[in-house]
Formats: sequence, C-alpha cells, structure tokens
Amino acid sequence: MRYDEGHSEKTKNRVVKIAAAQMRKHGPDKVGVADVMGRAGLTHGGFYAHFDSKDDLIAAAVDRMFEESRARFREWTDGKDRPEALRSYINAYVSRAHRDKPESGCAIAALSSDIRRQGSKARSAYDRGVNSLLNSIASLLGEEDGVKRRTLAQSMLAEMTGAVAAARAVADETLSDEILASARRSLRARAGLAELQK
Repeated sequence: MRYDEGHSEKTKNRVVKIAAAQMRKHGPDKVGVADVMGRAGLTHGGFYAHFDSKDDLIAAAVDRMFEESRARFREWTDGKDRPEALRSYINAYVSRAHRDKPESGCAIAALSSDIRRQGSKARSAYDRGVNSLLNSIASLLGEEDGVKRRTLAQSMLAEMTGAVAAARAVADETLSDEILASARRSLRARAGLAELQK
C-alpha cells in the first residue's frame, strides 16, 4: 500500500501525542513502546521507522507537552490586557479542571519528579519548555518592588506547579480544593492583582 507524503509525519505525530498523554498520566518510566504503538493502532516493529530509541520518543513527547502548554497559555491569555491575562492564566492553571485531567495538563506538574531520571534529550526538551513558559509568564508581569520579572515568574511557576501536584496527591478532596484556592489567592497577591469583588 502506498501512502501520501505526509503519512509518516502524521503517524509519528499521533504516536507522540499518545506518548505525551500516557507520560502525563503515568510518568515516563511507565510508558512502554509496545503500549503506545498499540494505542496508535500500529505494530511494535513500526516504532523504529519513526524513532531511534525510546529516549527519542520521550524527548519528542516532552516537546509536544510543552507545545500544548504554550497553546493553552495563548488560549487563556490572548485578547486580554496584562493583568487580566495573568489572572486568567493563574485561575485556569491552579484549578480543579487542571488537577482532574493530568493526561492533558502541564508537563511540569506531571513530570517534575520523574524527568531527572530520563536521558539528556528528554531533560534538554524539559529545560527548553520550562524556559519558554517562564518567558511567557514574565511577559505578563511588571517589576514588583524591585523583584525582576524573571525572578517573580520563576517563583510563581514553582508555586503553581507545586500546588497542582500537591492537590493531585492528597486523597482528601476538600483539602485538595483548599490547596488550590490558597495558591490562587497567594499568586494573585504576589503578582499585584487586586481581588475582584463577588
């Protein structure tokens, strides 16, 4: 059977998308090549037509996860002035919806405890993604009381990702909701965003 020119690229993209979702849900160490290929409707043997190794697949999936994070950032912030864009991003990121759907969530919250055990390609992809997200957050900040935007963005990103990871980890749903609500308030305050009246 002959395929059109873009078939190989489309197939590779499908495999990477599935691997990214599985990594968010189970971590990279629990992602198996045979499982990912099966979910894509492909045989294990076809893997090497697209990737040199599992490490290459993991790195491609990390890149994909951050591409999706950048798309969500734009979705939550485009068309808004800087303070409202930042409020929208904080509220959407540190939310029940993000907590409850790890398979489509941020790579940092999903991978922060696992990525250090991966190969250099995956770690480089992760570093690129973190830097890109930091730059996006910093672009929405002013310098607050002498704290540079990049420094504040780093601190805020750590709190955001930590809050989502902690909210996912606890079994008590009320406590989980409280962690998210507290982090949202703290983040908005540190960014100088006034609380909206109900």
